[in-house]
Amino acid sequence: METTTLSTKGQLILPKMIRDAHGWNAGTRFVVEEAAGALVLRPLTPAPPSRLDEVAGSAHYRGRPKTLSEMESAIAKQVKERRGRGRY
Repeated sequence: METTTLSTKGQLILPKMIRDAHGWNAGTRFVVEEAAGALVLRPLTPAPPSRLDEVAGSAHYRGRPKTLSEMESAIAKQVKERRGRGRY
């Protein structure tokens, strides 16, 4: 069993044997979860790229199509509202 120590900055060093076995290099991002008194590290893997024909039907909209001008106006309105609430 490998051991490691928590640094004063809250950092852990994963033993080289474990990093090599999993192919984890510098910059690998992890999800950290608590589970039954333990911590679980899972490498964060990006979602695989998708094609338009795979997702085109996932956002159903019933109504007349919006014009580009209407979409730009709606986006500008939301940006203004969010900035007014101190977001973005």
